[in-house]
Amino acid sequence: MDLTLPESGWTVRLVALGVITTFGASVPVGFSIGVINAPSEFIKQWSNGTISRNYGVQLTETALSALIAATVSIALIGGVIGSLGGAYLADKYGRKKSFLFCALLLTAGSICFLSCRVASSVELLLLGRLLVGLASGLTTSVIPMYLAEVSPVKLRGAMGVLCPLGLTSGVVIGQVASLEQVLGTEAHWHYALSCVAVLNFVAYAFYFWIPESPKYLYSVKGDQVGSLRAIRKLFGRHAIGDDYIKLQMECANGQNGSPTHGSMVDDGQPQPARSFCSVLRDRRLTLPLILVCALQGGQQLSGINAVFFYSVSIFESVGFSSTAAKFANLGVGCLNLLVSLPAPVLMARYNRRILTQVSCSACAIVLFIFTMSIYFIDVASWFSYLCIGSILLYIVVYQIGLGPIPFFIGSELFELGPRPTAMAMGSLSSWGCNFIVGMAFPTLQHVWGAFVFLPFSITCVLLTVLVRYYLPETRGKDIGDVAEKVSHGFRSRVRD
Repeated sequence: MDLTLPESGWTVRLVALGVITTFGASVPVGFSIGVINAPSEFIKQWSNGTISRNYGVQLTETALSALIAATVSIALIGGVIGSLGGAYLADKYGRKKSFLFCALLLTAGSICFLSCRVASSVELLLLGRLLVGLASGLTTSVIPMYLAEVSPVKLRGAMGVLCPLGLTSGVVIGQVASLEQVLGTEAHWHYALSCVAVLNFVAYAFYFWIPESPKYLYSVKGDQVGSLRAIRKLFGRHAIGDDYIKLQMECANGQNGSPTHGSMVDDGQPQPARSFCSVLRDRRLTLPLILVCALQGGQQLSGINAVFFYSVSIFESVGFSSTAAKFANLGVGCLNLLVSLPAPVLMARYNRRILTQVSCSACAIVLFIFTMSIYFIDVASWFSYLCIGSILLYIVVYQIGLGPIPFFIGSELFELGPRPTAMAMGSLSSWGCNFIVGMAFPTLQHVWGAFVFLPFSITCVLLTVLVRYYLPETRGKDIGDVAEKVSHGFRSRVRD
């Protein structure tokens, strides 16, 4: 039996599902990433005073810096843990309930932020950051998969990029909320952090209005009636006719007597239940797992967060005041959001392979130019402007492919059985590499200076080679055919 979603194009319910999941989870996760940096000095002062009052201990400047680093990085650790739990939750409770769990974690984190000053508790602040980190890892592993499974083949890419688009939007909103002119003040920084609850309220308001993934119901739970009901909810009452339903039921009864857990199919292929370990041991899945992890991890190792971190000092070097440099950095974030908006159209019209190759190779070149311009920045004044131009150009070429595609490529490389594990591993790679960059970059910058960006450029070169030789085209392709192409490991002939 084969469950094929109707090629009916966009419907009101499908668009609404994309909007609800984006504003209910992806935007709040991005917000929690972007809101923490600006008020960090106020958080440091409050933490120092709170620890002194509660425990009678006066922290040194080094200990305070370590505490702030822990406050920031504990969310990344939560992202790693949340990614690992994504596969279990998605299979055990479904994509829709996993989305709700993301929202609950975000709300719980927001309550911790709101309460930490009233309770004079640094522990509540750390707990809140851990909870939003868990939600972040779960969101990046489950939401792209959910969106891909409810979409017809021709809309998979357009729906898949909604998660990274939401993250980018949330970062900008978080940067705005944390400005001193808004909520980023000594008296109100905890309100800025807790605003995430306002953003994910949409998850609760419309939760019962969105359906579960039809493919999950059909292929994992064996609920054919529920699956067809979800399809009709998404695509309309007459999306699948009664004759088709009757034929499906007759085929199921004729072949199996009654459906059993894990015995259904996705895209025409049998889908037995797959454990985490069985997916990792399966040699046929080695190459696609490497591709997913390399692309999601490489996305972070391409230096996007480091470039944003460095941009403030670049703007200051050309004469901007500290405040003006922060606003200019916000402008860079807005550019990042602006160039990410056409992503759904790009994914619908252009092949994944060519977009990723162009993006990775261009990022490698621009990062090399950026490195050289930083190294020679004191030689001539125009090198500062070359640095700024490199930052802006890097953001543009990054969002062509390397930004959006890694988030959903796992949904197009893996059939339904191993898909949750693959998405979890990709998310784990992303958050793990994000943590490595966050911890290592300040030290390496101090030791290597301008050349700290060369490893990012080299990473993009390696990704270009990997994509060119081993990533099959997935746009508009049957997932079973794509999975077969990469089933022979590094001997696969993906371009045939």
